[in-house]
Amino acid sequence: MPHVHPGGPHFFPGPIAVALLVAGLVYLCGWLRLRRVSPTVVPGWRLTCGLSALLSVWVAVGSPLAALDHEWLTAHMIQHLLLMSVAAPLMLLGRLVVSALHALPGPVVSVLRSWSRTPVAQRIGGTIAHPAFCWFPAALTLTLWHVPAVLTTAMQSPTWHLIQHASFLVSGLLFWWPVVQPWLSARTEPQWSIVLYLFLATLPCDVLAAFLVFSERLVYPVYLVAGRSEASVLSDQVYAGALMWTCVTIIYLVAGTMVSMRLLAWPRSLRTSY
Repeated sequence: MPHVHPGGPHFFPGPIAVALLVAGLVYLCGWLRLRRVSPTVVPGWRLTCGLSALLSVWVAVGSPLAALDHEWLTAHMIQHLLLMSVAAPLMLLGRLVVSALHALPGPVVSVLRSWSRTPVAQRIGGTIAHPAFCWFPAALTLTLWHVPAVLTTAMQSPTWHLIQHASFLVSGLLFWWPVVQPWLSARTEPQWSIVLYLFLATLPCDVLAAFLVFSERLVYPVYLVAGRSEASVLSDQVYAGALMWTCVTIIYLVAGTMVSMRLLAWPRSLRTSY
């Protein structure tokens, strides 16, 4: 029978907390510098979003919650939701990378700014930011890591566990990019397609969640550890599926509502580019 790695959780809260603290300080320094140059680019609410994103990452992989993901599927699901559906959009809303880059020496910032305006950089950015490009990695990541054999491998390997969490965060950043639009870019598709984009994103989540909730057999026997009964693990599986179903529905519904309100509030002449 599969079993978790005897070493327990693969993350050490100390180093992760230190790394995120350093990232937060760099972000704050960059935010203050950028704020002095252009106060409207990163208002205070964006700083709150950026710091909240780093806190969400810590809760997911550096807090005591990380010690429970080998025992409870629900804890593992909370981690994935925090990384993909909370930390990722908050990072984009907080313009975390943009602010952090401004903590670098001035000449470096100037070089990066100049490069970002080149046709090659614009072309790469346009491709990466396209909704079709952003949707599939997120759906694939969600589906692949919840295949029982793949999840079991990640649970038993520190390296794959780290890759798993990193992939949820990266795919989350890609997914939320067309929704949040951290800075203006040329867009050709109708803006209302973003609402459809969010709706379609709920489908793989709903299918997986429904499978976990209504399945009458254990999907992940790897959680049969530490003397837990099959009934307990099955209940945990139901809770994890219900949590995913509820949280994803609420988060995407709120995002879709905000996008709709923003589009309705914009002048008609501005609705041709988003």
